[in-house]
Amino acid sequence: MNQKKVVLAYSGGLDTTFCIKHLTLERNLEVHAILVDTGGFSDEEINEIERKAMAFGAASFKAARIVEHFYDKCIKYLIYGNMLRNNTYPMSVSAERVFQALEVIKHANTLDAEYIAHGSTGAGNDQVRFDLAFHILGKPDIEIITPIRDLKLSRQDEIEKLKSWGVEMSWEKAKYSINKGIWGTSVGGDETLTSHLSLPEDAYPTPVTETTSKTVELVFEKGELVGVNNQKFDKSHQAIQHLQSLAEPFGIGRDIHVGDTIIGIKGRVGFEAAAPLIILKAHHLLEKHTLTKWQAYHKEQMANWYGMQLHEGQYLEPLMRNIEVFLESTQTTVSGTVFVKLHPYRFELIGISSELDLMKSKFGSYGEMNKGYTGDDVRGFTKIIANSSKIHSAVHPDFHDIK
Repeated sequence: MNQKKVVLAYSGGLDTTFCIKHLTLERNLEVHAILVDTGGFSDEEINEIERKAMAFGAASFKAARIVEHFYDKCIKYLIYGNMLRNNTYPMSVSAERVFQALEVIKHANTLDAEYIAHGSTGAGNDQVRFDLAFHILGKPDIEIITPIRDLKLSRQDEIEKLKSWGVEMSWEKAKYSINKGIWGTSVGGDETLTSHLSLPEDAYPTPVTETTSKTVELVFEKGELVGVNNQKFDKSHQAIQHLQSLAEPFGIGRDIHVGDTIIGIKGRVGFEAAAPLIILKAHHLLEKHTLTKWQAYHKEQMANWYGMQLHEGQYLEPLMRNIEVFLESTQTTVSGTVFVKLHPYRFELIGISSELDLMKSKFGSYGEMNKGYTGDDVRGFTKIIANSSKIHSAVHPDFHDIK
């Protein structure tokens, strides 16, 4: 009798290693593993992950490399929106999980698999992001299997079970759950399960080796990063990866994010995201110079909504495509160079240069002499805009309680 097929979202880490063994040994399923690379794996790493997947019992292995697609369909809109979750987190995993789920369900539909599986726990956001995509785009009768969630396993439980199956891994590395992609690396472990402990230095994948400050020039065209220093790039994702190689040895972009999960509990996760944080802050600075007050204000509202929906796994909601059109339309004037200085564990924005800079002094300089209006114009202007509050104060003399 033929085994039924299951497509497994596979990364080669502790959780998905447990899944592949569980699905083959305890569920007697034919496992087809797929790794979706959003910019976190080298060719050598993917080859090693494939070797292990086949050794652990997979019937097939596929590596889907979607870095450019991920940038075009998601990251650029996060940059347009200067999107930081809770003003802290560049949504490294939040964004990539949706696109990984889309590739996994596409593969499952192609193979006509009866089951689809992922290694999410029952405590976080990823279970919702994967399941939502599978429900929306999967076959009506496909069944979702989530061994870690279903069996309520801790990481130590997984380790003990894998040892009983004769699996050998680097158990010290398995202490931390690390997810790496082009838009940052998340780090989860014992410390992030508390409210007060910070991650130790060796928990972060990139050691700090740069100690001498360095200035970089970031060139944007219509909101997209196209150049770093004197080097131009055909694709913006290449510019991001180049900036990451320059900045990550400084230990820039490390922090711990505290957020509200989709299922209603609080969660903490560590991350390192040097290039994303630098790009978002540099882009925001350039926008301050090149957008009008009301463009910037309304774009912020729309961007926050877009980021929240993406975080909640709602990328496939049609409204998201509408917001993307709006965000892109705001970027026609966001071109110029931003000067950034890199230091160990931090960076500073020096300034910008742009032909579209609205600070150009044709009409006067802030704090100096103006050329577009007179003092009498301002007197009349302030008298008029004070009128409604003046009427309110006359009708309600005690409202402001000013003695």
